[in-house]
Amino acid sequence: MSKVPVLVTGGAGYIGSHAVLALKDAGWPVAVIDNLTTGFRFAVPEGVPLYEGDIEDSALLARIFAEQGTRAIMHFAGSIIVPESVENPLKYYHNNTAKSRALLAAAVEAGVPHFIFSSTAATYGIPEVSPVTEDSPKAPINPYGMSKLMTETMLADTARAHPINYCALRYFNVAGADPQARTGQSTAGATHLIKVAVEAALGKRSHVSVFGTDYDTPDGTGVRDYIHVSDLANAHVLALEALIEHPARSLTMNCGYGRGFSVLEVLDAVDRVTNLTIERRMEPRRAGDPDSLISDNRRIKATLPWAPKYADLDTIVAHAVAWERKLTEIRGES
Repeated sequence: MSKVPVLVTGGAGYIGSHAVLALKDAGWPVAVIDNLTTGFRFAVPEGVPLYEGDIEDSALLARIFAEQGTRAIMHFAGSIIVPESVENPLKYYHNNTAKSRALLAAAVEAGVPHFIFSSTAATYGIPEVSPVTEDSPKAPINPYGMSKLMTETMLADTARAHPINYCALRYFNVAGADPQARTGQSTAGATHLIKVAVEAALGKRSHVSVFGTDYDTPDGTGVRDYIHVSDLANAHVLALEALIEHPARSLTMNCGYGRGFSVLEVLDAVDRVTNLTIERRMEPRRAGDPDSLISDNRRIKATLPWAPKYADLDTIVAHAVAWERKLTEIRGES
């Protein structure tokens, strides 16, 4: 299969930078556009062109497409903090929906034929049944989930009207870091449990709050499907190959391991890997947190030759710990 030039939006961010590595490692020509509001220049590998700018800038996009010969887009740029989306919905409808529309319009204008979209399990809201299939009702309970679902709808409508196909990958809980510690979750004040727990273990936070201990789960804490970010990035590369191979077909697939761990199980894993003990503070539930959110991943396994390499909680945590220690060195923290 010919490896076409790929533009990665948000390629200086957490998941985007891992996708850039996965593409580069597999020999794909790749370039990045990132406005660096939440991304980091150091996360973009040497030799990968980085365009500092916004995906709403149609003139810049046209220039990038021309200079790079772009034939595929992997779209990660956007805002991802659920509580912030509730407090500031218009920011999310702008960053995640309106800007995606601008990017898609530029892709259609330039004749870029393949588009991979970073979607989310938040499109399901609070599912009545877990594991969740792709055909489960889409009922987002916050503007973040709705902004992503609106983009999925735009993609489907655009693919019907224009010669472009797409893959929307609905992520579950992404965690871990590149096994070679080339990149990882670098955002200050991140809200992801494994990142928070690792920071607490390494003395960067005083404790971890456990929100709710009365869920309908074995230990009373919320259960989530944690997927290693490098396995997720690999799924994007395989999805791109599938789009190129079947240009008339578009795909929507869950991306998770199909099994869950509770908050307490995750904290136990961090204790185990670091040989330290995190202080846990029990807090009331947060609004809108489902008891359990686990992917039914049969579709992606049937559609792509995806064989996760890091589907082990302790491995995910160990890679997160290694990156957190390296990040301390990068930032010159004591």
